[in-house]
Amino acid sequence: MIKILGIKISEFTKQEVCDRIDIFLRSNQPRFISTLNPEIILTAQKDEEYFYILNKADLSLIDGVGLKIVSKLMGKNIPRLTGADLSLDILKIAAERGLRVLIVNRNDGLSDDHAIQTALKNKFPNLNFTIKNISVDSVGPLKFGKNETGFDIVFVATGAPQQEKFIYHNLHNILGLRLAIGVGGSFDFISGRAVRAPRLMRLIGLEWLWRLLKYPKKRAGRIYNAVVKFSWKIIKAYFINPWFYRKNVACLLFKKINNDYYILIVEREDEGDHWQIPQGGTDGENLAVAAFRELSEETNNSGFKVLATFSDLHKYKFKRRNFTRGASYKGQKQGLAIVEFVGKDKDIKLNYWDHVAWQWVHVDKFLDTIHPLRKMSAKIFLEKFENYIKRS
Repeated sequence: MIKILGIKISEFTKQEVCDRIDIFLRSNQPRFISTLNPEIILTAQKDEEYFYILNKADLSLIDGVGLKIVSKLMGKNIPRLTGADLSLDILKIAAERGLRVLIVNRNDGLSDDHAIQTALKNKFPNLNFTIKNISVDSVGPLKFGKNETGFDIVFVATGAPQQEKFIYHNLHNILGLRLAIGVGGSFDFISGRAVRAPRLMRLIGLEWLWRLLKYPKKRAGRIYNAVVKFSWKIIKAYFINPWFYRKNVACLLFKKINNDYYILIVEREDEGDHWQIPQGGTDGENLAVAAFRELSEETNNSGFKVLATFSDLHKYKFKRRNFTRGASYKGQKQGLAIVEFVGKDKDIKLNYWDHVAWQWVHVDKFLDTIHPLRKMSAKIFLEKFENYIKRS
C-alpha cells in the first residue's frame, strides 16, 4: 500500500483485485471499494470526514490517470482499474452466481430507472437487481419494502463525495451485504446515456482528453482541477512542505467552576488513551480566528470566547513525514489560544473521525492526564494559562 496526499492506494494487479472481490463475495462481512481519481483526492484534502472514510475502504483502486502517473513517480506500477470496467466485471459475477444487486442512483442523474433496467436486462438477463433513487446529498439510511432486503452487492452511483459517505454510513445497515462500491457515472456508460472514449485513448490514458473535447463546458473545470490543482498539491506536498514547519494552534479551552479551573482534553480516534487539547493548522488565519474555527469544527458548537493568544511557543519535528490531509511538513510550529467555554456540556458533540471521547480535567491533574508525547508542549501551555489567570 502507498499513500497519495494521505489517501491509501491498494497495490494490486487486476487479477489480485478480482481474487479479493471473490473472497469478499464469499464472506459474511461487508466490504467497501473506492475507485479514486485526482478530484476525489483533492476533495478529501478539504473534507476531514471524507478523508477518514476513504482510508477505511477495503480496496482503494486507481481510476484517474493522474494517480497512475504519481504512483509511477513513487516507483510503483499500479494498474488503473476504472469504475465502469469494474462494475461490468462485478455485475457479470452477480448474474452468474445469482447474487442480489442494489443500485443506488441519484434521482436527477443522467440515467433514469428505465435506461438502467433496459441496459442491464440486455447485458445480464439473469441479473437480480433493484434500483433505488436518492438525493445526491443523501447519506442517511435507506428505507426498504418487505421484499427489498438481503442484498449482496450495492453500487452507489451518486458521485463523490456523497457516494462514499453513503456507503460508510450504510455498510452495516443493509442485511446480508457483502460488497459496496462507489461508481460515479459508470451506469451512464452502461446505459449508453454517456459515450466512453475509444479503447485506444483509454489504454494510453487520454480518456480525459476525449471527455474534454466532447463536453468542453462540462469538463473544463474538472480537468483543470485534476491536472493543474492536483499537480500543484503534489509538488507542494512532496517537494516544498518538507522544508517548512506547519503553523498550528493549540486550544486550551477552560471553564471555571467556583474557584477551580478545568481544561478540556480529547482522546484521539486513531490511538487509544492518547489525550491532548484540541489543535489544528491555522490555514493562514490568525491564532484567534483559527482557534475559534478549530474548536467549532471539533466540538460542533460555538460556545467559546477567545481571551488571549501566544505565537511560536513550541516547535517540533515529525518523526516521519506526516501526510494527514496532504500535509508533509518538517514539523509543527505551535501557537496557543486561551479560550473560555461559555456554552453547555450537552452541546459538545465530537466528530467521530477526529476524537472518540472528551473530558474536563482539573488544572492540577492536567499534566498527569495528557499523553506523554504532549507533555513538553503541555507544560509550556499550562504555564502561559496560569500566568494569564494570575494577571486577570
